[in-house]
Amino acid sequence: MGVQQVSLEDRFDLSKSQVLLTGTQALVRLMLMQKARDLAAGLNTAGLVTGYRGSPLGAVDMQMARAKSHLSAAEILFQPGLNEDLAATALWGSQRAELYGEGKYDGVFGLWYGKGPGVDRAGDVMRHVNMAGSSRHGGVIMAMGDDHTGESSTVCHQSDWAMVDAGMPVVSPAGVQEILDYGAYGFALSRYAGLWVGLKTMKDTVEATAVVDGSPDRMQFILPDVAMPEGGLNIRLDDHWIAQEERLFTHKRDAAVAFARANRMDQRVHGKAGAKIGFVAAGKNWLDLMTALATLGIDAAAADELGVTTYKIGQTWPLDMQSFADWAEGLDLIVVIEEKRKLIEGQVKEAIFDDRRGRRVFGHRKGASGEVLFPEHFALDPVDIALKLGQILIEEGRGTDRIRAGLAHVDAVARSGNAPDLAQRTPWFCSGCPHNTSTKVPEGARAGAGIGCHFMVKWMDRGTEAFTHMGGEGANWIGEAPFSTRGHIFQNIGEGTYNHSGIMAIRAAVAANTTITYKILFNDAVAMTGGQGNDGGLDPARVVAEVLAIGVRHLAVVYDPKEEIDWAAFPAGIEKHPRDDLMAVQERFQKIEGVSAIVYVQTCAAEKRRRRKRGRFPDPDRRVFINTDVCEGCGDCGVQSNCVSIVPVETELGRKRAIDQSSCNKDFSCLKGFCPSFVTLEGAKIRKQATAEVDLSGLPDPVLPAINGTHNVLVTGVGGTGVVTIGAVMAQAAQIDGKGVGMIEMAGLAQKGGAVWIHLRIAESPAEISAIRLALGEAHAVIGGDLVVSGGAKSLGLMRAGQTGGVVNAHEIITGDFTRNTEFTIPKNDLEIALKVKLQDRLALFDATELSRVLLGDSIYSNMMVFGAAWQMGLIPLSHGAIMQAIALNGAAVAPNTTAFDMGRWAIVNPDAAARLIAAEVVEKPKSLDEKIAYRAAHLTAYQNARLARRYLRLLDAVTDPVLREAVAKGYHKLLSYKDEFEVARLHLETEAKARAQFDGDFKISYHLAPPLLPGRDGAGRLKKRAFGAWIARIYPMLARLKPLRGTPLNPFGYTAERRMERALIAQYEADLNAWLPKAASVDRDALVALAELPLSIRGFGPVKEANAAKAALRRAEILQRLASGKTDAAQAAE
Repeated sequence: MGVQQVSLEDRFDLSKSQVLLTGTQALVRLMLMQKARDLAAGLNTAGLVTGYRGSPLGAVDMQMARAKSHLSAAEILFQPGLNEDLAATALWGSQRAELYGEGKYDGVFGLWYGKGPGVDRAGDVMRHVNMAGSSRHGGVIMAMGDDHTGESSTVCHQSDWAMVDAGMPVVSPAGVQEILDYGAYGFALSRYAGLWVGLKTMKDTVEATAVVDGSPDRMQFILPDVAMPEGGLNIRLDDHWIAQEERLFTHKRDAAVAFARANRMDQRVHGKAGAKIGFVAAGKNWLDLMTALATLGIDAAAADELGVTTYKIGQTWPLDMQSFADWAEGLDLIVVIEEKRKLIEGQVKEAIFDDRRGRRVFGHRKGASGEVLFPEHFALDPVDIALKLGQILIEEGRGTDRIRAGLAHVDAVARSGNAPDLAQRTPWFCSGCPHNTSTKVPEGARAGAGIGCHFMVKWMDRGTEAFTHMGGEGANWIGEAPFSTRGHIFQNIGEGTYNHSGIMAIRAAVAANTTITYKILFNDAVAMTGGQGNDGGLDPARVVAEVLAIGVRHLAVVYDPKEEIDWAAFPAGIEKHPRDDLMAVQERFQKIEGVSAIVYVQTCAAEKRRRRKRGRFPDPDRRVFINTDVCEGCGDCGVQSNCVSIVPVETELGRKRAIDQSSCNKDFSCLKGFCPSFVTLEGAKIRKQATAEVDLSGLPDPVLPAINGTHNVLVTGVGGTGVVTIGAVMAQAAQIDGKGVGMIEMAGLAQKGGAVWIHLRIAESPAEISAIRLALGEAHAVIGGDLVVSGGAKSLGLMRAGQTGGVVNAHEIITGDFTRNTEFTIPKNDLEIALKVKLQDRLALFDATELSRVLLGDSIYSNMMVFGAAWQMGLIPLSHGAIMQAIALNGAAVAPNTTAFDMGRWAIVNPDAAARLIAAEVVEKPKSLDEKIAYRAAHLTAYQNARLARRYLRLLDAVTDPVLREAVAKGYHKLLSYKDEFEVARLHLETEAKARAQFDGDFKISYHLAPPLLPGRDGAGRLKKRAFGAWIARIYPMLARLKPLRGTPLNPFGYTAERRMERALIAQYEADLNAWLPKAASVDRDALVALAELPLSIRGFGPVKEANAAKAALRRAEILQRLASGKTDAAQAAE
């Protein structure tokens, strides 16, 4: 087709037919198309869109809001619902608009949207409205978002049966094109039969992206001539429910079947009359079936040869049984491929029940054998379907060489995809997320989880476990409390859930006089689904007023002092506390009988970041910096903040901490870590200048791969790093190149630092793409934005040796596990080996994060760099011009992204030069044991004097075993160089210089310290940390020069419990080693090494160090007992 001229406005421009749409955008275009269709038919109609967001329909409201100008011009009103059932009730009203003779329009066509649990919530109104019916020139579609696998839900759900129970027809689109086609059908059916129509959407369809035909007149419908009751089937005035029920089940359902038959909603696709085996599927499972047949090598010609036919069902209920019976004529076996509870299978059996003629039907079970074929739980997988259908064909005497070869291939791919996960990227709270603080509870307390981002606290060791459906938060405790020995719990609830229906749960708790503290977490955004605002303009002051009004007598507002709050809007005399007092407030509230509430006010970190970019939120001119020399690597900053912007830094003296400035959202809760290494810099600017340049001219053009059917690309990365942009650019470029494209984002909770997979298929035309989700072994190319996700079992299973090529960012992007486990490491080598086994010589690995920082001054462009590298390797069948145009259309940082793409190309052409640039930024550490010892001896000399260094070396002279010698070298040094006031002062002499090497600007520095000689405790009972201005740096040289006082009676700091403990630990260590080193040859070597390196675990300052020392003392006792047993390594192994 050649290069196309496209614009982002094309998606809602009805004069353009070939457009690139997501399934969610298709719902917007559908409404515009219906208005155009009505105008063409001479109707003056309007539209109403309402519902409640929820994955996979979490972005409907955002897309509708963005298209406001288009919708308004078409007289379509978008009105977000407060919750699902009220939104459906509003649509009920829209169908009555013209009944009183007061309507402005001929009719109002409506779209409701909501995820599966929202369908359940709306069940009552669904039954009412469907019996009442729809307007003759209106009509309503209910888009139900189902999550069969519970990827982003608290329950696996299937809404088809809820629709059936209400008597609503259900249509099941198998892609973005059919969302438009079946949507138009749904409106026509709704008007004709007086029914509301369910439009089933799933991740594979509505969160997909594809090039589609968006012509408003693409679909034309036939109105069958069937007998109608007096007054017709549409909504009417003064209608009794008895008559409504009679019309629904006597006339409307039959009308829906007739409409489906007249418009051929269900069709034969493969094979022809006379076939003996038939496969039946709908929607997402139709896509699975197409992938399975392709895997088995069954195309249209092969189906004819095998006597196989397929039947694609569009309207899954009520089934057009006459058309089905016509297709099934002459078949011996019908196989219904259907996941979850079987809706189609029962109707298929009913369709042929009176004329069975020996025809068998396989579905949930495999005929009379009773063997489960397609289970009713979770979801079906194309590979599993292929294995089962292949076996059935063999059993039915159709085991051709092609089928057997296909089965062998599927079996081999399935076995190779069974690799265990080497590491996982667990979704986590964003950097600076309010929930990092708000979800903490006192020691021994219990909390209930709520719906939303804060649900993730369940895997963060915070005493939070039980949860309910949305709006039921805390009501489960009403029933548990009378039968529990526990007297109180906390219950988390977001303000979005509170607004939706949660206030009713609080009222119920008040009515039952239950002892519970609701923590209403007000972050000013519905963060999990994209940061939408609260419906109805809800604000904290209104929440407080409402909660008091329903009878909660004890309420406190806890807030972030950095944010501006209009206290005048709150009820007078309200109790309020800064967030540092949260724990104290909770400890007091858990002793209060009855219902109490804490309204925690702090803006969502992700939303804060978005608003700051637009200049709509204050941006503190302050940065946090850690002097890694002072840092002990104890991890208390991570414990206090739970923040993923605290990253590890490997040094010769152990793993330290640093702040990832590119992701830091300036929450500053890390400053609560009991550690003097933190400073804040006022006026500092992140140094983003590139430190190297490369010549991008003359890069050779790669040979682009030929497309055979579909070219399948897997993109991996970390949520929130821009990896989704890569998929969007590729899809847009494919459209510009005139190709067909299908893309689906496999994200779930990924926007919160979790794993992201993007499956993308490119074809010469849209018609060649059916299922978008890649099956095992189908990937041709991998664009790996993250090593952990790329090397995980889920990704490796999609790759195939000899077929797949890829480029993977080798940078170690830390996971949320690091906030809890100070020793957590990414198994980098194992992950790289796993990728090399799969991709062999078609794999390129380089640290794109670091290379992006070196060449562009910012690591954010690493994903685009990997994309460029993959293109240069000849893995992506898209033209350079189309990609550049797509980047420009995307509109975000066009120039640097364009440069990053070409720099990725350069890195593939010049791998050695790229490696040198990355290596130049790495600080070399001592390599040999002698170098490590010399480094530490020099450090002790600077720390105290040469005498201390000689004392260190004397003990080492007694150790010859290299492993034991290294353990002693590290452990003894750690004890001797404890960081007292003199050492912290000495190390802080370099802090400002270190900060100026990383930041620009004429900044002011503040040191965050907890001097033991100053009074005051924080909310946790620890010495209070205070900010000290640059003036304190003038004291550091003097304090550092007083280091000779260390260990003498003249040291004013030497009498604290911490200093006495440190000196005692040194004496104890020396005594232990003097006692056991002479026996090294006759005792358990591993135990002796463990004893020698035990001091490495005694890290931190103050209470953190004391706690670690206590743990080490217990471990020491275990080790000494093992040594005292006199068993050698060999004896231990024998046992």
